Amino acid sequence: MVTTSDIGLTKPDVYETQRIQLTSPLLHIGSAVSRLNKFEYVQTDQRVYLPNQDLLARALKQQGRLDDYIDRVNHNEDITELLEIAFGEDWRQVKSKGTPLFPRTMSSLKWVEGRVTDLRPMIRTGMGHFYIPGTSIKGAIRTAIAYYMLKHADRYHLPKEQQVSEIELRLRKNLGNLRHKAEFADDDLFMNRLFSSFDLVYQGQAVEVREGPNTDFMRAVQVTDSHALIEEKFTTRQGKTGFINLPIVPEVVISSRFPDGKAKYRAPIYAEMVRSVKAEFSISLDQEMLSWFKGDRGLTIPFQSVADILNICQEFAQDQWDYEHDYWQNIKNNPNAQGKNLDFGAIREFYEPEQCPFSLRLGWASGMMGTTVGLLLDDELRAQVRDTCGIPAPRFEAPKSRRTVMTKSGEIKFVPGWVKFKDL
Repeated sequence: MVTTSDIGLTKPDVYETQRIQLTSPLLHIGSAVSRLNKFEYVQTDQRVYLPNQDLLARALKQQGRLDDYIDRVNHNEDITELLEIAFGEDWRQVKSKGTPLFPRTMSSLKWVEGRVTDLRPMIRTGMGHFYIPGTSIKGAIRTAIAYYMLKHADRYHLPKEQQVSEIELRLRKNLGNLRHKAEFADDDLFMNRLFSSFDLVYQGQAVEVREGPNTDFMRAVQVTDSHALIEEKFTTRQGKTGFINLPIVPEVVISSRFPDGKAKYRAPIYAEMVRSVKAEFSISLDQEMLSWFKGDRGLTIPFQSVADILNICQEFAQDQWDYEHDYWQNIKNNPNAQGKNLDFGAIREFYEPEQCPFSLRLGWASGMMGTTVGLLLDDELRAQVRDTCGIPAPRFEAPKSRRTVMTKSGEIKFVPGWVKFKDL
């Protein structure tokens, strides 16, 4: 008798998993709540705190200040003065049965000289730590793959009705309806067709399934959530103190331009962000499942490995990088834009390298070019889509505005959302 081990049978390796280190200069991933009310955060000169709402209400009740708190909540008013009255100047240190009312994990360094208003929160784990959801990473990867397939339509045998020229025709035809379903317009117009125009063939037999999620080849790709972005302090070789995963609340400058190219200041936004991001996540590819998908009329899937996926992301990032470089080269500084010094020298320097040093653009502030396949569309049509779905800017390119981040000293220095992937 011959045992299995004697003949050396091994299970086929059909499942590839790659651990990825993600780094980023600055990142914001939005939460389910787009912005916080004034009573939901408290600020000092140094930090911005998000209190434990339940514990805070109980503590204020014990101090006989619950009605005052409810009144401020109903009127969406700042509660800092109430906290000082109820708990004194050290209100940040108050605890309830050993649990802080203002946990350190729910606070961020304030990068703003004045007051923070209309704060945009970042997504957190149940323990209060920032993190990067796998769904956000996979969504950005999905967009990169769609862009890549459309850009190389002939290589992957895209049917005519799924190519850029036909998408542009459908967009022009449906411009009037886009405003009411702008968020899902790309899904209806082309994204679902690109990923779901496949038959399932399992063990040589066609499987009868309805076209949709069941026939979407991205089912074979799984992306995990990142580890919690926990702040860490370190000492550099020069003896200086540095931080990774530093939570901050900076001012986000929204700028556009005048017809002569001079920078135009629109409005400030304040958002929780993470500075010097360092995190890990995993991408898994079920290669056996991927083999089940058979494209119609020769349509092929553009990747067979995790390395292929990362290369596709890199090409998408490079095209965005080139576009952003050209945009900032054509913007003129404006030292007196509604009291702001719009000096974008640091941003132009950021985009100076010809080779994009990043792998993808992720999360909030990625803009029209990072979240859609807009770079492939005709410039005029892209502007029409912007004017229909967003803020109209006739005779201007789309997108017209950009989001950059200002340091506490008033220097416009950072561009949010660029991330770098490294195999581990």
